[in-house]
Amino acid sequence: MAVDNRMIGGVLLVSGTTIGAAMLALPVSTGLAGFIPTACLFVGYWALMTYTALLMLEVTLWNKSTTNLVSMTYSTLGRWGESVAWVLYLFLLYSLTTAYMAGSSPIFRDVVRSATGYLMPAWAGPLPLLLIFGIFVYQGTRAVDMINRILMIGLVVAFAAMVAIIAPSVEKKLLYHIEWRYLVVSVSLVATSFGFHIIIPTLTAYMDHDVAKLRRAILIGSVIPLFVYMIWNGLALGVIPISGPDGIINGYTKGSNGVQLLTAILGTTQVTIIGRFFLFFAIVTSFLGVSLSLRDFLADGLGIEETPKGRVVLYLLTFFPPLIVVWTSQRAFLSALEFAGAFGVVTLLGILPAMMAWSGRYKKKFLSEYETPGGKPALVIVMIVCICVIFIEIINKIGLIE
Repeated sequence: MAVDNRMIGGVLLVSGTTIGAAMLALPVSTGLAGFIPTACLFVGYWALMTYTALLMLEVTLWNKSTTNLVSMTYSTLGRWGESVAWVLYLFLLYSLTTAYMAGSSPIFRDVVRSATGYLMPAWAGPLPLLLIFGIFVYQGTRAVDMINRILMIGLVVAFAAMVAIIAPSVEKKLLYHIEWRYLVVSVSLVATSFGFHIIIPTLTAYMDHDVAKLRRAILIGSVIPLFVYMIWNGLALGVIPISGPDGIINGYTKGSNGVQLLTAILGTTQVTIIGRFFLFFAIVTSFLGVSLSLRDFLADGLGIEETPKGRVVLYLLTFFPPLIVVWTSQRAFLSALEFAGAFGVVTLLGILPAMMAWSGRYKKKFLSEYETPGGKPALVIVMIVCICVIFIEIINKIGLIE
């Protein structure tokens, strides 16, 4: 059977966009609840976000002339929906692009210092990401697909190496810790860990609106991160104790990530080195998916054509505003991820697709070759669950949950 290159590329774009730097923080954020409650939360979020991704696909197929959410929102929800989508979508995409640019800075500075002994100034840290990998975004989806495949191989190799190093030290008894009440602490981070919907409009055009292939790409591409998260969390929580100087509680208080705690416990720098490689591949693959979506969003919303001049304008509009934020904010990485947390992700990628599907199906009477199963009850359940997630995050942020 012939290999479908675009199908493979679609799966890898979904997986690459989903798996980001936040994964390394999952053990500390979720460890208070324990492996089993967290595994249930992962599966629940995966089911919710995959379903809303299929809703996004359905809505995208109603609007074959465009590859962007703003136009789709206008056709289903009208002018008010378009305005809301403009603000929220731009906010989310710029926040994530800023986060990945800021997160790449120390990586490139360390590489240059290790290779040459020269310490790059802080302002130059994000530039390699823009000058090397931003060029693929400038060229468009096909170029991003090609480089993303190579980077995903690196991501898989780095992950496999981490598994090989950590697995022999796992203690099963640590995986039996269960505290369901602490799941509320993990709501925001886990929400951002399953958001890949931003790539769907671009992916739909790239795969020539082939419904069967798109569904498979979404389902397979979203299952891969689920298994990666489960394995990574199981390994980390099987090594890191709850208490102690290098335990979950102390790590959560200090803001440490899973790699830092594992390095201290295992007494080896191998975890740190491989963790840096994994972090690099995770940041760059997510950066490519997010910034490509931002580029297409701006092209559609501002009516910029795919000419050489238009591509230069899109490149500057995509990367210059986040670069200014990175240059002026010392906490750009963490602040941007916080801004793009549960509220932005769940509102844009959960509630909005359900509202667009409801309006398109039952008010506008749009017809498509694909309709996500579940009908009205499923759409209502999705919106209720998303509102509950936002409510939990709000009361958590204002300190009502101790």
